[in-house]
Amino acid sequence: MTSSAGTAGVTAAGPQSGSAATAHATRAPLVVVAVAALGMLPLAAAVGLAAAKPDLGDPGAVVRWGVLYARVLHDVSAAATVGLLVHAAFLMPETTRTHRRLTATRLAAVSAWMWALTGAVGTVFAFADLSGTPLSDATFVQQLTSFAWGLETIRVELISTGLVTVVALCALVATSRAAMAWLATVALVAVLPLALGGHAAGAADHATAVNALAVHLAGVTLWVGGLLGLAVMRPTLGRDLAATAQRFSVLAGWCFAAVALSGVQSGFIRVGGWSDLATRYGALLVVKAASLVLLGAAGWWHRRSLLARLASGSTAAFTRLVLAELVVMGIATGTAVALARSAPPVPDTPVQDASAAYELTGYPAPRALTSASWFSTWTTDWLWVALAAVAVGLYVAGVLRLRRRGDAWPVHRILLWVLGWLVFVYAVCGAPGVYGRVLFSMHMVMHMVVAMLVPLLLVPGAPILLALRAIPARPDQTWGPREVILQVVHSHVFRWLANPVVAAALFFLSLAVFYYSPLFELALRTHTGHVLMLVHFLLSGYLFVWVLVGADPGPRKWPPLMLLVVLFATMSFHAFFGVVMTGSTTVLAPGFFEALHLPWMTDVLGDQKQAGAVAWGIGEAPTLALTLMVAIAWVRSDRAETTRRDRQADRDGDAELAAYNAHLQELKKRAEERG
Repeated sequence: MTSSAGTAGVTAAGPQSGSAATAHATRAPLVVVAVAALGMLPLAAAVGLAAAKPDLGDPGAVVRWGVLYARVLHDVSAAATVGLLVHAAFLMPETTRTHRRLTATRLAAVSAWMWALTGAVGTVFAFADLSGTPLSDATFVQQLTSFAWGLETIRVELISTGLVTVVALCALVATSRAAMAWLATVALVAVLPLALGGHAAGAADHATAVNALAVHLAGVTLWVGGLLGLAVMRPTLGRDLAATAQRFSVLAGWCFAAVALSGVQSGFIRVGGWSDLATRYGALLVVKAASLVLLGAAGWWHRRSLLARLASGSTAAFTRLVLAELVVMGIATGTAVALARSAPPVPDTPVQDASAAYELTGYPAPRALTSASWFSTWTTDWLWVALAAVAVGLYVAGVLRLRRRGDAWPVHRILLWVLGWLVFVYAVCGAPGVYGRVLFSMHMVMHMVVAMLVPLLLVPGAPILLALRAIPARPDQTWGPREVILQVVHSHVFRWLANPVVAAALFFLSLAVFYYSPLFELALRTHTGHVLMLVHFLLSGYLFVWVLVGADPGPRKWPPLMLLVVLFATMSFHAFFGVVMTGSTTVLAPGFFEALHLPWMTDVLGDQKQAGAVAWGIGEAPTLALTLMVAIAWVRSDRAETTRRDRQADRDGDAELAAYNAHLQELKKRAEERG
């Protein structure tokens, strides 16, 4: 499991010159982190018994310690790869006389190869450790090739290593900022599968543990990687160091919040009470928490005082601070690696439940659905609650920024945006989300709400337009949030996706493909499938509504009449899907629904037919609303065009009408001459 502590600070290499100095500055941060982490690892491993000899199936000391040291190097190289790519794509100013982006990307390729190598070696060690087979065993290779993919811990490592290999190959040849941005995204995504391993895989609250660890890994990797990237690129930044440090400081603040909150949540899952902090696991957790507090304090000091000194050219205190941060970061990395392999006070084994529902979904079966259940049923999914809170918080912050500078923003857009996210949270955490895990009909309710009702509320909020008005532009041609948004909405890919026919096809065809393929059962059985399913529902529905009634800037909208044709055609197919499901005679995902054996649900096929009725019936109201919204937009467009023509006529004395009348007179004159 990848885990480490981050830092909010930045660094500067001392005044050096020549290629040797640059090479030294490039190696120094990685060396400091690696030495601190590798030096701390034996003590942390001893405290947590992370490398203790097991009672049965000892793979040998080489494997037990090799797993730990390979993980440290893996974590450091992963952070360096992500950090360098983020700096190349988003943080460092670039001019015609500099080649910082290319330098950072090529260095990221080197660290990515190290990441892939340590990932592959760590996978071999991890399999030997799990199977209790020494590397020298004659059957080890055969066991590795036969059984490795079947173990989730090994499988996620292999998936991550495969993604990293792609990043390493592409980073060798990437030259555009867009390519670097995509590589940074893929590199960060390569970290996320690791959340499915380690303690999160066996925690009683599996979904919460995985979500917390995924956020923790992403925050740590960005935070630590950003520091390493800035330290490595310091010799090339010159006067741009202050601007780069300022941008990284903002990113580090977000990362600190993500790491702290997810760390607290993970701690509550694995530590039963305050007394558990006195255990071996608790001691390591205290060290890691103390490192986070120290690094957060250093980041606060950095923002309060050092950024101003950097702008004036003073870097001495800056360098001293970052050296201390790098040491603390290394200590936290070594501690975190040992922590990941130490037994927590709360056992990792899931709570035993005799119900089939728990075995299939990871959640206990809810009680029989009643009218009161719609209001009393609730299970907080912190991933979606946090997403909604961030979306609403950023939106309100953008509105306040506009108000402070004297610009207005319609109140109804704020209300619709907030209401949309409240409805979304209810759909995934309330009765539709809870019962949707075991009932097809309630699953369809959740689907229709997320894919059709929520976008109807969110799209009129015009979040892209608000962001473009509220976020300042960068003057140095780098990609900040505003520039990224503009790149996306004006990209060729988005122009293709925003074609109403394509958006409608994605909205409907994905519906049919999802339910009539193994994807449906995968989404019901696995946490990853469930998350991806909800993301797809929300994005495909949002895109479809956006191409019809969106007010945000982007590709040119089709005429309202054509949009109505697309809307009616899509809803016809949608209704046809509901009718087909209502009349179905076979159960979809039978390996799941027929295995639940809910005592209060004996007619699985009847529930599926009810789901078809829901898909058919709920689609009618959003269709009517969309039709009215397109019609209103049509009327407003005609009214605006009429107003424009009237103003033009006032300015030029109705020259267009005069020209048209003159043309008619000319035609009449020619006709008379021929006659």
